[in-house]
Amino acid sequence: QVQLVESGGGLVQAGGSLRLSCAASGSTFSLNNFGWYRQAPGKQRELVAVIRSDGVINYADPAKGRFSISRDGAKNLVYLQMNSLKPEDTAVYYCYGEVVVGNLGYDYWGQGTQVTVSS
Repeated sequence: QVQLVESGGGLVQAGGSLRLSCAASGSTFSLNNFGWYRQAPGKQRELVAVIRSDGVINYADPAKGRFSISRDGAKNLVYLQMNSLKPEDTAVYYCYGEVVVGNLGYDYWGQGTQVTVSS
Protein backbone atom coordinates (compact mmCIF):
# COMPACT_ATOMS: atom_id res chain seq x y z
CA GLN A 1 0.00 0.00 0.00
CA VAL A 2 1.08 3.51 -0.81
CA GLN A 3 -0.38 6.70 0.56
CA LEU A 4 -0.09 9.91 -1.44
CA VAL A 5 -0.64 13.37 0.00
CA GLU A 6 -0.66 16.47 -2.19
CA SER A 7 -0.10 20.07 -1.25
CA GLY A 8 0.38 23.39 -3.00
CA GLY A 9 -2.83 24.04 -4.86
CA GLY A 10 -4.65 27.34 -4.78
CA LEU A 11 -5.91 30.33 -6.69
CA VAL A 12 -3.62 32.17 -9.08
CA GLN A 13 -4.03 34.69 -11.85
CA ALA A 14 -3.38 33.77 -15.46
CA GLY A 15 0.33 33.93 -16.18
CA GLY A 16 1.22 33.06 -12.62
CA SER A 17 2.95 30.04 -11.14
CA LEU A 18 2.23 27.33 -8.62
CA ARG A 19 4.25 24.44 -7.28
CA LEU A 20 2.54 21.22 -6.30
CA SER A 21 4.13 18.67 -4.01
CA CYS A 22 3.22 15.07 -3.30
CA ALA A 23 4.61 12.91 -0.55
CA ALA A 24 4.45 9.13 -0.78
CA SER A 25 4.54 6.82 2.21
CA GLY A 26 4.13 3.12 2.75
CA SER A 27 5.52 0.57 0.27
CA THR A 28 7.46 3.13 -1.72
CA PHE A 29 10.44 0.88 -2.51
CA SER A 30 8.58 -0.39 -5.60
CA LEU A 31 7.29 3.02 -6.67
CA ASN A 32 7.82 3.26 -10.42
CA ASN A 33 5.81 5.93 -12.22
CA PHE A 34 5.17 8.92 -9.98
CA GLY A 35 3.46 12.08 -11.08
CA TRP A 36 0.34 14.07 -11.78
CA TYR A 37 -3.02 13.84 -13.44
CA ARG A 38 -5.79 16.41 -13.46
CA GLN A 39 -9.54 16.50 -13.85
CA ALA A 40 -11.50 19.56 -14.87
CA PRO A 41 -15.26 19.82 -14.26
CA GLY A 42 -17.17 17.69 -16.73
CA LYS A 43 -14.02 16.16 -18.18
CA GLN A 44 -12.14 12.92 -17.78
CA ARG A 45 -9.03 12.67 -15.70
CA GLU A 46 -5.98 13.26 -17.88
CA LEU A 47 -2.25 12.91 -17.65
CA VAL A 48 -0.20 15.99 -16.83
CA ALA A 49 3.26 14.55 -16.27
CA VAL A 50 4.86 11.46 -14.78
CA ILE A 51 8.44 10.61 -13.99
CA ARG A 52 9.67 7.05 -13.89
CA SER A 53 12.02 5.68 -11.29
CA ASP A 54 14.85 5.75 -13.86
CA GLY A 55 14.20 9.43 -14.53
CA VAL A 56 12.31 9.16 -17.82
CA ILE A 57 9.64 11.86 -18.01
CA ASN A 58 6.41 11.95 -19.94
CA TYR A 59 4.59 15.27 -20.35
CA ALA A 60 1.16 15.71 -21.83
CA ASP A 61 1.10 18.24 -24.65
CA PRO A 62 -0.62 21.01 -22.61
CA ALA A 63 2.17 20.79 -20.03
CA LYS A 64 5.13 20.89 -22.40
CA GLY A 65 7.17 24.05 -22.11
CA ARG A 66 5.25 25.36 -19.12
CA PHE A 67 5.32 22.65 -16.45
CA SER A 68 8.28 20.86 -14.98
CA ILE A 69 8.17 17.65 -12.95
CA SER A 70 10.88 16.52 -10.59
CA ARG A 71 11.34 13.72 -8.11
CA ASP A 72 13.27 13.28 -4.90
CA GLY A 73 13.66 9.54 -4.67
CA ALA A 74 15.30 9.55 -1.27
CA LYS A 75 12.38 11.45 0.24
CA ASN A 76 9.63 9.93 -1.93
CA LEU A 77 8.51 13.31 -3.13
CA VAL A 78 7.37 14.51 -6.52
CA TYR A 79 6.94 18.11 -7.53
CA LEU A 80 5.14 19.86 -10.33
CA GLN A 81 6.27 23.39 -11.10
CA MET A 82 3.59 25.09 -13.15
CA ASN A 83 4.43 28.34 -14.93
CA SER A 84 2.50 30.56 -17.33
CA LEU A 85 -0.74 29.16 -16.01
CA LYS A 86 -3.89 29.52 -18.08
CA PRO A 87 -7.56 29.42 -17.08
CA GLU A 88 -7.84 26.08 -18.87
CA ASP A 89 -5.37 24.64 -16.37
CA THR A 90 -8.08 24.94 -13.73
CA ALA A 91 -8.72 21.45 -12.37
CA VAL A 92 -8.27 19.14 -9.44
CA TYR A 93 -4.73 17.84 -9.62
CA TYR A 94 -4.17 14.29 -8.42
CA CYS A 95 -0.91 12.75 -7.41
CA TYR A 96 -0.41 9.34 -9.00
CA GLY A 97 1.88 6.51 -8.06
CA GLU A 98 2.42 3.13 -9.66
CA VAL A 99 3.82 0.32 -7.56
CA VAL A 100 5.28 -2.61 -9.46
CA VAL A 101 5.22 -6.06 -7.87
CA GLY A 102 6.61 -8.71 -10.17
CA ASN A 103 4.86 -8.18 -13.49
CA LEU A 104 1.92 -6.34 -12.04
CA GLY A 105 1.44 -2.62 -11.59
CA TYR A 106 -0.85 -1.15 -8.95
CA ASP A 107 -2.14 2.40 -9.20
CA TYR A 108 -2.52 4.72 -6.24
CA TRP A 109 -4.05 8.19 -6.06
CA GLY A 110 -3.94 11.13 -3.73
CA GLN A 111 -7.04 12.96 -2.61
CA GLY A 112 -6.49 15.80 -5.06
CA THR A 113 -5.68 19.47 -4.74
CA GLN A 114 -7.63 22.25 -6.43
CA VAL A 115 -5.86 24.59 -8.82
CA THR A 116 -7.87 27.57 -10.00
CA VAL A 117 -6.50 30.01 -12.56
CA SER A 118 -8.44 33.24 -12.95
CA SER A 119 -8.43 35.25 -16.16
